[in-house]
Amino acid sequence: MDDDGDEFGAWLGRQLRRKGMSQADLADELGVTRAAVSAWVTGRAEPRPDKMRALAAVFEVEPSAVFNMEEEPTPLSELAWYHRPAHADGGRELGNPAAFAFEASLATLARETAQNSLDEQVDGTQPVRLRYVIHEISGERLIRFRRALRWDTLDDHYETASRSDNKVGRALAEALRGMRESGRLLLLRVDDYNASGLTGDDFEDGRFAAVVRRQLDSRKVTESAGGSFGLGKATLWATSRLGLVLINSTLSVPHQGRRERRVVGRLELPWRRLHDGTAYAGPAWLGEPDPTMGDVTRSWWADEQTVTELYLDREGADPGTSFLIVGVDDAILSTSEPTNGEDPESDQSRRAVLRAIHEELRDRIASNFWAAMVSGKRAPALLEASVTTLRDGAVVVAEERVNPHVAEPARARALKAFYDGETSHEIGSPEDVAQTTVQLTVSARKDAVAGDRNPLPHEAILLVTPSSAEEAGRDRVACMRGNRMVVTDRLIGDSRGINHYTGVLLSGEATLADTVDARAADAFLRTAEPPEHDAWKKTGDLTTTYARGAATNLASFLRGITPAFQSLTRAQELPAEDGPPLLNELLRLDTPKAPSSPQYPTVKRVSGGVDGGGAWNIEVEIKLPKSDTPWIVSPVLKFVTRSGPDLTADWHQLEPALNCVLTEDGDLRCGNGAIAVFRGISEVTSHPVNAHLTVATVELNRAKERARA
Repeated sequence: MDDDGDEFGAWLGRQLRRKGMSQADLADELGVTRAAVSAWVTGRAEPRPDKMRALAAVFEVEPSAVFNMEEEPTPLSELAWYHRPAHADGGRELGNPAAFAFEASLATLARETAQNSLDEQVDGTQPVRLRYVIHEISGERLIRFRRALRWDTLDDHYETASRSDNKVGRALAEALRGMRESGRLLLLRVDDYNASGLTGDDFEDGRFAAVVRRQLDSRKVTESAGGSFGLGKATLWATSRLGLVLINSTLSVPHQGRRERRVVGRLELPWRRLHDGTAYAGPAWLGEPDPTMGDVTRSWWADEQTVTELYLDREGADPGTSFLIVGVDDAILSTSEPTNGEDPESDQSRRAVLRAIHEELRDRIASNFWAAMVSGKRAPALLEASVTTLRDGAVVVAEERVNPHVAEPARARALKAFYDGETSHEIGSPEDVAQTTVQLTVSARKDAVAGDRNPLPHEAILLVTPSSAEEAGRDRVACMRGNRMVVTDRLIGDSRGINHYTGVLLSGEATLADTVDARAADAFLRTAEPPEHDAWKKTGDLTTTYARGAATNLASFLRGITPAFQSLTRAQELPAEDGPPLLNELLRLDTPKAPSSPQYPTVKRVSGGVDGGGAWNIEVEIKLPKSDTPWIVSPVLKFVTRSGPDLTADWHQLEPALNCVLTEDGDLRCGNGAIAVFRGISEVTSHPVNAHLTVATVELNRAKERARA
């Protein structure tokens, strides 16, 4: 039960709001004290039978309705849009800044929605069930949907906002024009089950207010949670070209004595002034007017017909929430453009667009959450996900469940082997999964008590297995923590053109260890993630939460992944794949041995590979001779040729990783330690030849001396 008192008190409070009566008004009607009515509403007491019958007369219902707490769901005719008035001080928001924190794309939507659903899991023995439904509507269906939305009351707001000379206004104008000309609307519903649902009061602290009323309110209660900024929910509204999302939630904890079909709508528009001169701040909410709050609307308990008309149907009574994104922009897929001169509005073209969106959404869910879908003897799956696509009620693509063993066969095999206790210490066959550890030193928290201010060692688990040359994860390591979302996919590039391997790094609670260090590691890495949760790096949250040296500990941990991976892949070479010898020599990094006892810095190790954009991504470890003063070196990227001198390419970016800093001249100032590490990305426009057809090498220039490695 929530903080609204017992069921009768919650019921009585709703009747008062619907009547527009205060507790004082009711006390006067019944001839009782205000304290007595307050006790009824808060659940500290219940009225006597005679007062129950008196309540029935006040509310104009049968006495049985009061005794049984009966009430009709709020009909659509009683719903209204409440638009927040403009700020009295003249301040204006011309859009929701949180919506611009991420790129509006299906990739972002899939990542953020699945992550948020995982964070709300109720029964840890069962997976969260996530269902995406794409539905394009037109004709009579669109007319009925707009009528249920009270669209006629939104027309002036949309038309005025769309004339704003800013990014949001232009996007709205295009969306409205497209809907009018095409006569169709694209909906995308995200349903989760075995999740908490939007519990709590409409306006006070709780999940409902955090999602529907507030920005930057995360409400995450575990350290292994994926989200921590409260920004992810904004992707729902950012994906809607109309800025409109409808919500239907089944609650894990009752609110006002009820659980099912708690419905509300939220609209994000920029500041606007209507024709009558009234100015509005931005957001608006569809709900039941609350006379006690100046007609501010709150969520309502809907009937089954209403959720059907709003395309918010849910399957069964399992707790969770359905978010309906109204007006999805299908132009976010480059593959959705019609070809061969086809009419973009033809049935064939529209079905092709919808199929493309379906496939993109399915693939994005798989690439980010395949690990959360793998199960084994020691660990159940955390997530099940599926995608369904409809057009005016007819199936375009039947429900398709995301299969991790199809999306990531080698990695899924590796993770299942770990869960089943079937890993080994080396790789001897194409099906083997080798296991080793990577050390992470968790820095002490700045707010720790005196006895807990020592760094805490944690052993992350690295799994490595052979991979086919066709798999996207070849020569890469997928890194994750407790919620098993892939945070970063690090390139290793140690295959040398012969065998391919792939890796999975499990850290924190993903190691299945129920220990202090595992929980601490999850919390530590969580603070090292930016709002996109797509990297582990030095962040403001990391440095403000943890003691000095936290960033160095993180860099050391990440640097340790490559040698751990290589120690397993070099242990035993598998039979080489057939292929031209010349091709096997290409696309590798050249790291000749450094001269013995060097008197200048040399490259000790270099790893990396060519990314999807054609740029070399390289990590270089420098061996530093003893010196009383810092070494200043200038790394030079070279492309090796078979004849003639090596060709120079420019750096697009240099990033110091350990024991070095970048000078104003673009050189690296290295400390007095034994090694320094930096990362570099090549500038593609400076490449003398295609990166895929060359060997990369790095030279270190120091004053007039040159060290080749």
